[in-house]
Amino acid sequence: MASKSDDKSPDAPPAAPRGWLRATIVASLAIAFVGAAIGFVAFLSLLRGAEVKPERNADGIVVLTGGSSRVSDAMELLAGGYGKRLLISGVHPTNAASDISRSLPDNHQLLRCCVDLDRSAVNTRSNAAETRRWAQDRGFKSLIVVTSNYHMPRAIVELSHAMPDIQLIPFAVVGEKWRDEPWWTSGATLRLLLSEYVKYVAAEVRVRLADFGLDLPDLADQPAGSPSPRKPATAQAN
Repeated sequence: MASKSDDKSPDAPPAAPRGWLRATIVASLAIAFVGAAIGFVAFLSLLRGAEVKPERNADGIVVLTGGSSRVSDAMELLAGGYGKRLLISGVHPTNAASDISRSLPDNHQLLRCCVDLDRSAVNTRSNAAETRRWAQDRGFKSLIVVTSNYHMPRAIVELSHAMPDIQLIPFAVVGEKWRDEPWWTSGATLRLLLSEYVKYVAAEVRVRLADFGLDLPDLADQPAGSPSPRKPATAQAN
């Protein structure tokens, strides 16, 4: 009678449930994509398509540099009596008041009497910190915020977090490219909006975490590699 072999073949591994795992990954990616798309549409709904004068005056005006027409628009608001003083935040360290004066020849008197320059801020978060210091030093309780329409949502997030006790009145600057052609027809504008949307979401997350005591570094505005010199405040493109 043949004897049974004592050798036992190793157990075969159970079949991996690859089907449901793949379906879960695909479903998760689809949900993430839809969520991001909905968020982007909501972000776009925050952007003004035309410049609208503030409904009321404020104690001060702050303009965040980065667009060629932001400073001139802020000067127009100051000349119109919408605020007592103007802070130009994020001026290049090598820029003097005379440099700005040459680019705004019709506003020499206002520049001498009623404009302050902030050369310390290097990104939106530090814009907010310097603006808070400036407003507190002057006892201002309300500010008109001037920046590009695509940058305004993130600017308001940062400024509101830095100074929750100060009323912020947005004045969104609409660039010529935005007015001349729909954003979805320009690849450069679409890339700009997508980039700004990501930075806006990152700022929202960081601010919410900061409310719980978790202070994260601001990665949204950090340049890759070594920092490069910034362009003069009134020379950057919208």
